[in-house]
Amino acid sequence: MHTKRIFSVAVALLFSASASQAQDIAITKEIINIGKQQYSPYLHQSYPNRVFWGDTHLHTTYSTDAGMIGNTLGPEEALRFARGEQVISSSGVPARLIKPLDFLVVSDHAENLGLSPMITESNPELLKDPWGKKIHDLVKAGKPWDAYKIWGEEGMAIGKDPMPNPALQRSAWERIINAVNKYNQPGVFTAFHGFEWTSSPDTKNLHRNVIFRDGADEARQVLPLSNFDTTDPEKLWDYLETYEKKTGGQALAIPHGGNLSNGRMFEVETMSGKPFDAAYAKRRMKWEPLYEVTQIKGDGEAHPSLSPNDEFADYYQWDKGDFGFNAKTPEMLPHEYARSALKIGLEQQKKLGINPFKFGMIGSTDSHTSLATTREDNFFGKFSGAEPGSKIRFDDVVVTDMRPNNHGEITIRHWESLASGLAGVWARENTREALWDAMARKEVYASTGTRLVVRVFAGWDFKPDEVYRPDFAPQGYQRGVPMGGDLSAAPKGGKPKFMVRALRDPDGANLDRIQIIKGWVDTDGKSHERIFDVAVSGGRKIGEDGRCKTPVGDTVDVANASYTNTIGDALLGGYWEDPTFDPKQGAFYYVRVLEIPTPSWIAYDEKIFAARAPKEALRKQQERAYTSPIWYTPGG
Repeated sequence: MHTKRIFSVAVALLFSASASQAQDIAITKEIINIGKQQYSPYLHQSYPNRVFWGDTHLHTTYSTDAGMIGNTLGPEEALRFARGEQVISSSGVPARLIKPLDFLVVSDHAENLGLSPMITESNPELLKDPWGKKIHDLVKAGKPWDAYKIWGEEGMAIGKDPMPNPALQRSAWERIINAVNKYNQPGVFTAFHGFEWTSSPDTKNLHRNVIFRDGADEARQVLPLSNFDTTDPEKLWDYLETYEKKTGGQALAIPHGGNLSNGRMFEVETMSGKPFDAAYAKRRMKWEPLYEVTQIKGDGEAHPSLSPNDEFADYYQWDKGDFGFNAKTPEMLPHEYARSALKIGLEQQKKLGINPFKFGMIGSTDSHTSLATTREDNFFGKFSGAEPGSKIRFDDVVVTDMRPNNHGEITIRHWESLASGLAGVWARENTREALWDAMARKEVYASTGTRLVVRVFAGWDFKPDEVYRPDFAPQGYQRGVPMGGDLSAAPKGGKPKFMVRALRDPDGANLDRIQIIKGWVDTDGKSHERIFDVAVSGGRKIGEDGRCKTPVGDTVDVANASYTNTIGDALLGGYWEDPTFDPKQGAFYYVRVLEIPTPSWIAYDEKIFAARAPKEALRKQQERAYTSPIWYTPGG
């Protein structure tokens, strides 16, 4: 067997939580029947058979940069909304999802966690602190933006806690834990304990979301780590390691927003300036198996200057600078985008023997409204001040150019925001354990907001017609590896063979095409990339170069914010063998699925509110999904 199998068939025994129940379901040899042929083929089925949708990055009023500037909704409202309930937004607008999410991580910023609600309630512990009272009094006097500016200048900008009080942080953390615990319903809806570590050295974005696999008992044994404690990711890993040793639980961290890191997210030196070594690479991939590749603050899959032969790479780039203090320069870009980072990872593996950037990909929102909305026709924005119908909906400043004598060259406004994204997770059960385990093994994918279903397997002996098999998934797991997996030890003369299926969102648009993006490293240690179309809709042809040059078409009526599914296909399947495969070269392969053109949230807003965004704003787009890669490593 030449592939590393992720799953094996196993017999699971169910044990009860109480003695009385155990007596009712006592296990007998007649029930187990090990080795005996039985009628039902699904008795011992163990592979993931469902995709679950969720958001691993949502902020509530407990995040100071949300609550201080208008968000009044707490964790309970965020969780109820994600479960499918109607809530009233901070600006008084009724809101509801088209269908519930399956899971949510309330990932409030650790820095002065819960400051805003404590100001609202005039918390006695807060008022004991002179700085806390100053901020409290400003907000109560109707000057929240003045208070927010002071918090930024006297806290976040210098990395120093202006109000170091563990009792306040403990109180806020306990409230969040209680809300998460209240709405977690195994099998129906999963609420994860988590937070955001907001590392911002020199205003560069190195943020991570921490997600615990465990319950309230374990989460209560720690306090969230903040930017005031450290800006070094290695210190975050120390924190996660300490958590696991202390509680017996498990945790992981998900980086995001590399496009605002000015080249630091995927640099090849540690924060102390030392080149990566094998130990660092191994440790990084243990604690950070995923990357949040798409969210409101732009898409981070690829960049047109890095991938000039990719006509779909120019998609909502935020490439002006960091958080307003430094402009972008070209040499920073390769260390900010996922595709180039995956290539750098292969180069590092050739040097170190271990790949430090062997990450899977997910999407999430980074919304600061408490509302995980990602559909273009239901987008509640980045901040509460820019919710639907607000006067500053388009012009609200998300990143302000703070350089001396600037002309706003690196300012970013809300009309440049992307209504993205979602995390698709392949698992068997909607529980913390099953979903977290899928994230840890990278069997996940990113969507820019719609719920299209994507599945890919790679192996050495798949046949072209097998993509149509009704047992497509069982065959894929038995004879190959899924997204996030590894291929090794290529048989003599063999090539990796891929089976891919994609199904449109039932409430969304038809599909344009399925692509496989390959990256590889040559014998000189230099990385390369190439795009292959493996399935296209509407009877179009794929050329000998592996590309379809004929566009899918366009039915978008921008003025009426509408489109039709008269082009594209609802279901696409593809079989592909790598024609450029060299068994001596390490490689990665990930799937990108594109939908047909549809209206953007700008077009919907302009129709509903008769408002006008700047002419540069995108009024139509092609939503997409990116799977976690499958890697090939020579020799194992």
